[in-house]
Amino acid sequence: MADISAAAVMALREQTGAGMMDCKKALTEAGGDTEKAMDILRQKGLKKSAEKASREANEGVILTQLNDDKTSGTLLEINCETDFVARNEDFVAFSQNILDQIAKTRPGSLDELLSAPAHFNGGKTIKDSMAELTGKMGEKLEVKRFVNIDAKNGVLAGYVHPGNKLGVLVHLAAEGLDEAARTEADALGYDIAMQTAAMNPSFVKKEDVPEDVIQKEATILREQTLAEGKPEKIVDNIVKGRLEKFYQEACLLEQTFVKDNAKTVGDLVRAFSKKVGKPVTVERFERYRLGE
Repeated sequence: MADISAAAVMALREQTGAGMMDCKKALTEAGGDTEKAMDILRQKGLKKSAEKASREANEGVILTQLNDDKTSGTLLEINCETDFVARNEDFVAFSQNILDQIAKTRPGSLDELLSAPAHFNGGKTIKDSMAELTGKMGEKLEVKRFVNIDAKNGVLAGYVHPGNKLGVLVHLAAEGLDEAARTEADALGYDIAMQTAAMNPSFVKKEDVPEDVIQKEATILREQTLAEGKPEKIVDNIVKGRLEKFYQEACLLEQTFVKDNAKTVGDLVRAFSKKVGKPVTVERFERYRLGE
């Protein structure tokens, strides 16, 4: 049996991040060969990952990243099992590496991302890199979802709420904005992203609400109104008014602006459009809350 020195164990631990006893056992099993010991630790990590696959991973982080000119952005949710691990520096660094790779390579699906070589881990796949970290952390890890948005017309704004449990990307569409107008658009987009985080709209504008959603809401409102004993002849008008209230809650542009309740978000966008002399619209938003 090979004589495993403490220095060799420490060196392997520094390379892999695995526990001291795990490193010593791997070196012993590998007859002191560090490369073989690393493979043994990796295989154990994959095994641990498989064993933890059925466990719930409801903690983690939401991250966003924008390119320098705010014309492309990425929103990512990556999960672990406990908030303790979500704050661990290795998990934080791993999550940032995943975000960077998504932003640079623009994978078209989660499967494509997981099967891609990890730029930060010697070419091992993202999936295997995640399995290795699972072995080290002792928790299930999961890239849950991501989205890339390209905004060649206009600007993107991102917002992550303190604690990294909630994040938003917003695309303000506009053509031919000069540098000063783009700076103002950045600020407006950031305010709208914060609004989206706080008020959780389902749609950008009223026209985006599917007809079946409107009909379902109208039916519920009609039943509620009749149950209140309102006369049949005025029920339709009451339902119409209450549908407007639904739009004010569900549609971003109809919402009261959280920083000035005398205005709607739509008012802000229209005022900015008039100021710059160009059509400006909210093209889309993406909102991720951890665990949803």
